Amino acid sequence: MSEAPGAASRLVPLDLPGPAGRLEGLLQEREGESHARVALVCHPHPLYGGTLHNKVTHRLASTLHARGAAVLRFNFRGVGRSEGVHDKGRGELHDSLALLDWLRRRHPEAEAWVAGFSFGSWVASRVAASETAVKRLIMVAPPVHTQTFDEMRGCSVPKLVIQGTADEVCRPENLARVFPTWADPKRLEEVPGASHFFDRRLVELGTAVERGLSAS
Repeated sequence: MSEAPGAASRLVPLDLPGPAGRLEGLLQEREGESHARVALVCHPHPLYGGTLHNKVTHRLASTLHARGAAVLRFNFRGVGRSEGVHDKGRGELHDSLALLDWLRRRHPEAEAWVAGFSFGSWVASRVAASETAVKRLIMVAPPVHTQTFDEMRGCSVPKLVIQGTADEVCRPENLARVFPTWADPKRLEEVPGASHFFDRRLVELGTAVERGLSAS
């Protein structure tokens, strides 16, 4: 597949069918281009203000798009214009699987990646564990203190984990206890001084994603 780095990028608002009704999304792709990969990006916890417009989610999506991916970020059920109600991660997993299927059908020759921030990284991890088409998983600030992430023990999908060293919500010491138990291949990139929302560290977040993907 050919990629044209100079091709015009477009950001398209979408209403897509989901298991509980309409799901609001934003698709970022390049005009007239075949993409080598697609990436689904999941936002943080809906009950604490998480949406597709979250700044970490946006930076993650932008970084993956800059690497040539067609990127879809979306609102989980009950958020923004997405229909349905919050389902404690169960329905959100089904939302994600449905939209990953839509994205893969739009770009059938592309390799599928999935990524997420905080709560979204937990959802993304279960997408990667349950969908054999996923070839890369990117998790930013995974909430291992509230979720088990048990699937990661046997999931052979390459994993990139980004952790802020000053994260007051998803603390690095919690990740340090479970990360060694996760299946290879895996890579951990730390962002020195970064809080949970990477305040004043968004550039460093993007750099860490780039560095981790380039090294693996």
